[in-house]
Amino acid sequence: MPNRKKIVVVMPAYNAAKTLRITYEAIPKDNIDRVILVDDGSKDETLQIAKELKLEVFVHARNFGYGGNQKTCYTEALKAGAEIVVMLHPDYQYDPTLLPELVAPIEAGEADVVLGSRFMGDSVVKQGMPWWKYLGNRFLTRVQNRVLGQYLREYHTGYRAFSRKVLEEVPFLLNSDNFVFDQEMLVQIVHLGFRIKEVPVPTRYFPEASSASFVASTVYGFSILWLLARYELHHRSLLTQKQFECFAARYRRAE
Repeated sequence: MPNRKKIVVVMPAYNAAKTLRITYEAIPKDNIDRVILVDDGSKDETLQIAKELKLEVFVHARNFGYGGNQKTCYTEALKAGAEIVVMLHPDYQYDPTLLPELVAPIEAGEADVVLGSRFMGDSVVKQGMPWWKYLGNRFLTRVQNRVLGQYLREYHTGYRAFSRKVLEEVPFLLNSDNFVFDQEMLVQIVHLGFRIKEVPVPTRYFPEASSASFVASTVYGFSILWLLARYELHHRSLLTQKQFECFAARYRRAE
Protein backbone atom coordinates (compact mmCIF):
# COMPACT_ATOMS: atom_id res chain seq x y z
CA MET A 1 0.00 0.00 0.00
CA PRO A 2 1.32 3.48 -0.84
CA ASN A 3 2.41 5.61 2.12
CA ARG A 4 2.23 2.64 4.48
CA LYS A 5 4.65 2.95 7.37
CA LYS A 6 7.64 0.59 7.39
CA ILE A 7 6.93 -2.13 9.96
CA VAL A 8 9.70 -4.27 11.44
CA VAL A 9 8.95 -7.23 13.69
CA VAL A 10 11.64 -8.05 16.25
CA MET A 11 11.83 -11.42 17.98
CA PRO A 12 13.98 -11.68 21.14
CA ALA A 13 14.84 -15.38 21.14
CA TYR A 14 16.36 -17.73 23.68
CA ASN A 15 15.97 -21.49 23.29
CA ALA A 16 12.93 -21.02 21.07
CA ALA A 17 13.56 -23.90 18.66
CA LYS A 18 10.29 -25.71 19.45
CA THR A 19 8.04 -22.74 18.67
CA LEU A 20 9.99 -20.39 16.39
CA ARG A 21 8.83 -21.90 13.10
CA ILE A 22 5.12 -21.94 13.95
CA THR A 23 5.34 -18.38 15.31
CA TYR A 24 7.06 -17.04 12.21
CA GLU A 25 4.73 -18.85 9.81
CA ALA A 26 1.70 -17.28 11.53
CA ILE A 27 2.95 -13.71 11.00
CA PRO A 28 0.88 -11.96 8.28
CA LYS A 29 3.76 -11.22 5.89
CA ASP A 30 1.77 -8.82 3.71
CA ASN A 31 1.50 -6.42 6.63
CA ILE A 32 5.20 -6.17 7.50
CA ASP A 33 8.46 -5.28 5.82
CA ARG A 34 11.09 -7.13 7.82
CA VAL A 35 11.61 -9.65 10.62
CA ILE A 36 14.68 -9.44 12.83
CA LEU A 37 15.56 -12.17 15.30
CA VAL A 38 18.17 -11.72 18.03
CA ASP A 39 19.48 -14.98 19.46
CA ASP A 40 20.61 -14.51 23.06
CA GLY A 41 23.06 -17.39 23.29
CA SER A 42 20.55 -20.21 22.77
CA LYS A 43 21.70 -23.74 23.51
CA ASP A 44 19.18 -25.43 21.20
CA GLU A 45 18.54 -25.23 17.44
CA THR A 46 17.07 -21.70 17.48
CA LEU A 47 19.82 -20.26 15.29
CA GLN A 48 19.68 -23.11 12.80
CA ILE A 49 15.91 -22.83 12.39
CA ALA A 50 16.11 -19.04 12.06
CA LYS A 51 18.58 -19.48 9.21
CA GLU A 52 16.34 -22.08 7.55
CA LEU A 53 13.50 -19.55 7.69
CA LYS A 54 15.86 -16.99 6.10
CA LEU A 55 15.33 -14.51 8.92
CA GLU A 56 17.68 -11.62 9.50
CA VAL A 57 19.55 -12.88 12.55
CA PHE A 58 21.87 -11.25 15.07
CA VAL A 59 23.67 -13.47 17.57
CA HIS A 60 24.86 -12.36 20.99
CA ALA A 61 28.37 -13.37 22.02
CA ARG A 62 26.85 -14.69 25.26
CA ASN A 63 23.55 -14.64 27.09
CA PHE A 64 22.83 -11.02 28.01
CA GLY A 65 19.29 -11.49 29.30
CA TYR A 66 15.81 -10.58 28.13
CA GLY A 67 16.34 -6.83 28.41
CA GLY A 68 19.75 -7.04 26.77
CA ASN A 69 18.14 -8.93 23.90
CA GLN A 70 15.54 -6.22 23.36
CA LYS A 71 18.20 -3.52 23.33
CA THR A 72 19.77 -5.20 20.31
CA CYS A 73 16.35 -5.77 18.72
CA TYR A 74 15.36 -2.09 18.85
CA THR A 75 18.80 -0.82 17.89
CA GLU A 76 18.84 -2.94 14.75
CA ALA A 77 15.21 -2.14 13.91
CA LEU A 78 16.00 1.58 13.99
CA LYS A 79 19.05 0.98 11.80
CA ALA A 80 16.76 -0.83 9.36
CA GLY A 81 14.62 2.30 9.01
CA ALA A 82 11.60 1.02 10.92
CA GLU A 83 8.76 3.48 11.47
CA ILE A 84 6.83 1.01 13.62
CA VAL A 85 8.50 -1.77 15.62
CA VAL A 86 6.56 -4.77 16.90
CA MET A 87 8.07 -6.95 19.62
CA LEU A 88 6.81 -10.53 19.31
CA HIS A 89 8.00 -13.39 21.48
CA PRO A 90 8.90 -16.44 19.36
CA ASP A 91 7.29 -18.83 21.86
CA TYR A 92 3.85 -18.72 20.18
CA GLN A 93 2.16 -17.56 23.35
CA TYR A 94 0.84 -14.39 21.70
CA ASP A 95 -1.13 -14.64 18.45
CA PRO A 96 0.97 -13.32 15.53
CA THR A 97 -2.11 -13.01 13.29
CA LEU A 98 -3.29 -10.06 15.42
CA LEU A 99 -0.30 -7.97 14.40
CA PRO A 100 -2.37 -5.68 12.10
CA GLU A 101 -4.64 -4.81 15.03
CA LEU A 102 -1.60 -4.05 17.16
CA VAL A 103 -0.07 -1.54 14.73
CA ALA A 104 -3.34 0.05 13.51
CA PRO A 105 -3.59 2.72 16.28
CA ILE A 106 -0.04 3.89 15.54
CA GLU A 107 -0.65 3.97 11.79
CA ALA A 108 -3.81 5.99 12.41
CA GLY A 109 -1.93 8.49 14.59
CA GLU A 110 -4.00 7.56 17.65
CA ALA A 111 -1.15 6.17 19.78
CA ASP A 112 2.62 6.04 20.11
CA VAL A 113 2.67 2.68 21.91
CA VAL A 114 0.21 -0.21 21.69
CA LEU A 115 0.08 -3.04 24.21
CA GLY A 116 -1.56 -6.38 23.52
CA SER A 117 -3.53 -6.95 26.72
CA ARG A 118 -4.48 -10.40 27.97
CA PHE A 119 -7.09 -8.90 30.30
CA MET A 120 -9.46 -7.38 27.75
CA GLY A 121 -11.07 -10.64 26.63
CA ASP A 122 -11.81 -14.06 28.05
CA SER A 123 -10.51 -15.10 31.47
CA VAL A 124 -6.75 -15.58 31.38
CA VAL A 125 -7.05 -18.17 34.15
CA LYS A 126 -9.30 -20.23 31.89
CA GLN A 127 -6.70 -19.78 29.15
CA GLY A 128 -4.12 -21.37 31.45
CA MET A 129 -2.41 -18.58 33.41
CA PRO A 130 -1.35 -19.89 36.87
CA TRP A 131 -3.46 -18.38 39.66
CA TRP A 132 -0.44 -17.01 41.51
CA LYS A 133 0.77 -15.27 38.35
CA TYR A 134 -2.71 -13.84 37.81
CA LEU A 135 -2.84 -12.40 41.35
CA GLY A 136 0.67 -10.96 41.04
CA ASN A 137 -0.17 -9.38 37.69
CA ARG A 138 -3.34 -7.79 39.05
CA PHE A 139 -1.58 -6.45 42.15
CA LEU A 140 1.37 -4.97 40.27
CA THR A 141 -0.84 -3.46 37.56
CA ARG A 142 -2.93 -1.75 40.23
CA VAL A 143 0.15 -0.33 41.93
CA GLN A 144 1.65 0.81 38.63
CA ASN A 145 -1.57 2.55 37.60
CA ARG A 146 -1.66 4.34 40.95
CA VAL A 147 1.94 5.53 40.76
CA LEU A 148 1.92 6.42 37.06
CA GLY A 149 -1.56 7.89 36.90
CA GLN A 150 -2.69 5.48 34.19
CA TYR A 151 -5.67 3.17 33.65
CA LEU A 152 -4.07 0.28 31.81
CA ARG A 153 -5.47 -3.23 31.98
CA GLU A 154 -2.00 -4.77 31.88
CA TYR A 155 1.65 -3.73 32.02
CA HIS A 156 3.17 -7.19 31.74
CA THR A 157 2.39 -8.20 28.18
CA GLY A 158 5.15 -9.36 25.85
CA TYR A 159 3.32 -8.18 22.71
CA ARG A 160 4.04 -4.51 22.03
CA ALA A 161 4.27 -2.02 19.19
CA PHE A 162 6.26 1.23 19.24
CA SER A 163 6.51 4.20 16.93
CA ARG A 164 10.00 5.14 15.79
CA LYS A 165 9.82 8.39 17.78
CA VAL A 166 9.35 6.46 21.02
CA LEU A 167 12.43 4.31 20.48
CA GLU A 168 14.48 7.33 19.45
CA GLU A 169 13.59 9.36 22.54
CA VAL A 170 13.26 6.75 25.30
CA PRO A 171 16.75 6.01 26.71
CA PHE A 172 16.19 2.24 26.73
CA LEU A 173 19.92 1.49 26.59
CA LEU A 174 20.14 2.70 30.20
CA ASN A 175 17.68 0.05 31.32
CA SER A 176 18.27 -3.34 32.91
CA ASP A 177 19.31 -6.39 30.91
CA ASN A 178 16.80 -8.45 32.90
CA PHE A 179 13.01 -8.92 32.76
CA VAL A 180 12.24 -5.61 34.48
CA PHE A 181 13.35 -3.94 31.22
CA ASP A 182 9.75 -4.00 29.93
CA GLN A 183 8.48 -2.10 32.94
CA GLU A 184 11.33 0.40 32.85
CA MET A 185 10.37 1.21 29.27
CA LEU A 186 6.74 1.75 30.20
CA VAL A 187 7.68 4.05 33.08
CA GLN A 188 9.89 6.04 30.69
CA ILE A 189 7.13 6.15 28.07
CA VAL A 190 4.57 7.45 30.57
CA HIS A 191 7.02 9.95 32.06
CA LEU A 192 7.81 11.38 28.62
CA GLY A 193 4.15 11.80 27.76
CA PHE A 194 3.72 9.28 24.96
CA ARG A 195 0.23 7.99 24.22
CA ILE A 196 -0.51 4.35 25.09
CA LYS A 197 -3.39 2.27 23.78
CA GLU A 198 -4.33 -1.34 24.51
CA VAL A 199 -5.89 -3.95 22.22
CA PRO A 200 -7.22 -7.37 23.30
CA VAL A 201 -4.85 -10.28 22.65
CA PRO A 202 -5.67 -13.83 23.76
CA THR A 203 -2.73 -15.98 24.78
CA ARG A 204 -1.79 -19.64 24.82
CA TYR A 205 -0.29 -21.50 27.78
CA PHE A 206 1.41 -24.78 26.96
CA PRO A 207 4.64 -26.58 28.01
CA GLU A 208 6.79 -25.20 25.17
CA ALA A 209 5.81 -21.58 25.85
CA SER A 210 8.25 -19.63 28.01
CA SER A 211 7.08 -19.01 31.56
CA ALA A 212 8.87 -17.64 34.60
CA SER A 213 8.95 -19.75 37.76
CA PHE A 214 7.32 -18.67 41.03
CA VAL A 215 10.71 -17.58 42.44
CA ALA A 216 11.66 -15.65 39.30
CA SER A 217 8.24 -14.00 39.24
CA THR A 218 8.63 -12.96 42.88
CA VAL A 219 12.02 -11.38 42.19
CA TYR A 220 10.49 -9.66 39.16
CA GLY A 221 7.67 -8.27 41.29
CA PHE A 222 10.03 -6.77 43.87
CA SER A 223 12.19 -5.27 41.11
CA ILE A 224 9.10 -3.47 39.78
CA LEU A 225 8.31 -2.04 43.21
CA TRP A 226 11.90 -0.79 43.48
CA LEU A 227 11.59 0.73 39.99
CA LEU A 228 8.43 2.59 40.99
CA ALA A 229 10.10 3.86 44.16
CA ARG A 230 13.02 5.23 42.13
CA TYR A 231 10.62 6.83 39.68
CA GLU A 232 8.72 8.54 42.50
CA LEU A 233 11.97 9.99 43.84
CA HIS A 234 12.83 11.29 40.38
CA HIS A 235 9.32 12.60 39.74
CA ARG A 236 9.38 14.52 43.02
CA SER A 237 12.86 15.92 42.18
CA LEU A 238 14.37 14.17 45.18
CA LEU A 239 16.80 11.99 43.21
CA THR A 240 17.44 12.77 39.56
CA GLN A 241 18.08 9.72 37.39
CA LYS A 242 19.20 9.74 33.76
CA GLN A 243 17.05 6.69 33.07
CA PHE A 244 13.91 8.84 33.15
CA GLU A 245 15.22 11.74 31.06
CA CYS A 246 14.54 12.15 27.35
CA PHE A 247 17.81 12.14 25.42
CA ALA A 248 16.43 14.51 22.77
CA ALA A 249 15.71 17.12 25.47
CA ARG A 250 19.32 17.30 26.63
CA TYR A 251 20.43 19.70 23.90
CA ARG A 252 19.25 22.08 21.17
CA ARG A 253 20.72 23.84 18.19
CA ALA A 254 22.00 27.31 19.09
CA GLU A 255 20.16 30.14 17.31
